[in-house]
Amino acid sequence: MITITKTLCVLIFIISVWAWNDRKIFNGFMHFPFKENRDQSYYRLFTSIFLHGSWLHLLVNLFVLYSFGEAIEYQFIQIFGLTQGRIYFLILFLLSGILADIPTLKKYKDDVHFRSVGASGSISGIMFAYVLFYPWNLLYLYGIIPIPGIVAGIGYIWYSRYAAKKEGGRIDHNAHLFGAIAGLVITILMYPAVLPSFFNQLINGLP
Repeated sequence: MITITKTLCVLIFIISVWAWNDRKIFNGFMHFPFKENRDQSYYRLFTSIFLHGSWLHLLVNLFVLYSFGEAIEYQFIQIFGLTQGRIYFLILFLLSGILADIPTLKKYKDDVHFRSVGASGSISGIMFAYVLFYPWNLLYLYGIIPIPGIVAGIGYIWYSRYAAKKEGGRIDHNAHLFGAIAGLVITILMYPAVLPSFFNQLINGLP
């Protein structure tokens, strides 16, 4: 079955590779707070989700999106039905990515040097929806080290907040942090029953 997750993976791959070969597209689609603040090109909050800076950046994000996206899309379909479940999943993905970039839009609106691309904010939202539904399921750090989802989630938020304050490197850790928070809030608003289920699993499923 062709899922929304698979469709997103294909679109992200095609648009990223296309933009690498056309700098005008890349520069016109990327998240660039300085420019957004001056010419109201807020569409970049959406288009930047589909761009990536390198093959490694692209392939890692596609792997993580596929791994968690298929599970959450299926979960939403089970809850809401095929059409509504897919629509809600797409809203979760897109809205998490857009909301993830808003804090950096405000923070770097006067910084001509700050720019970012990538689906990391959207993927963070999907990952934290997964943690809400399956807090004790094991996630594998670097594909090797098993860590319960709730532990990985807490560590991820702590590290993203710490790294965002340091502002080192070219990775937009603010997007990771706020994408994760957006994913939690959106999932709870869409399906409030996930919250008592989460706490029930947290308590009764304690290893």
